[in-house]
Amino acid sequence: MIIGLLTGFVFAGELGSAHHLEGSLLSIYWTIPFAGILLSIALFPLIATRFWHRHYGKISFLWSAILLLGMVFSDSIGLSVTVFEVLHVSLLEFIPFILLLLALFTVSGGIYLSGTLVGTPIVNTAIMLIGTILASWMGTTGAAMLLIRPLMRANKKRSFKVHTIVFFIFLVANVGGALTPLGDPPLFLGFLAGVDFFWTTSAMFFPMLFMAGSLLIIYFGLDSFYYYKEPVPPTLNPENMEKLKIDGGINFMLLGGILGSVILSGFWNPVSTFVLGGVYLELQNIVRDLLLIAITLLSLKITSHSIREANEFTWAPIKEVAKLFAGIFITIIPAIAILKAGENGSLAFLIQLLSSENGPVNMMYFWLTGILSSFLDNAPTYLVFFNSTGFGAEELMDAYHNTLLAISAGAVFMGANTYIGNAPNFMVKSIAESGGIQMPSFFGYFFRYSLLILFPLYIIWSVIFLP
Repeated sequence: MIIGLLTGFVFAGELGSAHHLEGSLLSIYWTIPFAGILLSIALFPLIATRFWHRHYGKISFLWSAILLLGMVFSDSIGLSVTVFEVLHVSLLEFIPFILLLLALFTVSGGIYLSGTLVGTPIVNTAIMLIGTILASWMGTTGAAMLLIRPLMRANKKRSFKVHTIVFFIFLVANVGGALTPLGDPPLFLGFLAGVDFFWTTSAMFFPMLFMAGSLLIIYFGLDSFYYYKEPVPPTLNPENMEKLKIDGGINFMLLGGILGSVILSGFWNPVSTFVLGGVYLELQNIVRDLLLIAITLLSLKITSHSIREANEFTWAPIKEVAKLFAGIFITIIPAIAILKAGENGSLAFLIQLLSSENGPVNMMYFWLTGILSSFLDNAPTYLVFFNSTGFGAEELMDAYHNTLLAISAGAVFMGANTYIGNAPNFMVKSIAESGGIQMPSFFGYFFRYSLLILFPLYIIWSVIFLP
């Protein structure tokens, strides 16, 4: 088998992009492993909690292996195509994705906000607001990792706090990232495809303000209700009050380095490429990833161990994200290929919903991009629908402004619908659970929170902003 994989590696190197998976030849059954890993994430924590926490990595690997073996032994796909697709998704998507998360997770985990924070509705809402503002400029992952631990400490003595973590996911890990290409990966992909950096800021400002403002108001009312239901509502005692202080402030400079590395890869174009196994790697992206690794190691080197201890910093959340999303990135390969095939693929009925005699149906672009982003990775989903319009970035920013707005908002906002809609969601959930907060199950999160709170806002939003 090893010899066969090496042979496939060589073939992939020789044939390059010709070895992309042809989505028009795939039936819907190729998406079964992807559905399997999603159902595993949803059901195992409910029906076999201890088993899941011990073996989730093996389950992720199992679904990936089922797909890859099926592809290898398929007459229409074969070994070389399989190897090329794995290399392509690993080198261009998963590795950059996990390196960025790792850098943000490590650096933000080296910043400790000490002092007295009491989880009153005003304090909690203020933390949410600050995180929402920061998310567009330091990424949803960076903002979420920076503030989730202080928020948990502020609410340590409260009995009702699950709703606070859920709204934190809604706002800081998703909606807050809507204003710049740095905020959320789908918008950065749009930037690389030619969308102006500040088009996102201007076009998404009022749509994001509506969503964020609505969620903050709802949260403040809900948190106030739960606050007064507490057996003993926590209050600030002036005698025991400690002044707020930030330790590990040097890591803010490293956060700036992370943002600079990402911006560099978007603006710097040395027109230098390297080929590995048929996959073309651009120099600016290689430099970005090496800088992210260097920043991660530097943060570990210069940050006091006591700061990470105070933050209750562990590698468990990033390990869980890495293992599960490795499986998701692998098993998603046929699903994305089918979607890219458009009307020639087995999901043609979805593509046909997007256009009419009068042009793009913006409402459908918003809802389809959003619903699929809830369960697929929202970055490639954004690209699929961006490309499905048939227009270039200039046309989308001008004549078809609302179509690009619909795609952008769908990918960013609806990433909040499930734990797997956006990587920070899962990381926040893992950190909360490691801190003793019993988070809702996959379906509990969706039906008790997303469906009841987010979906009515989506309906109102789409009526207001997508005429």
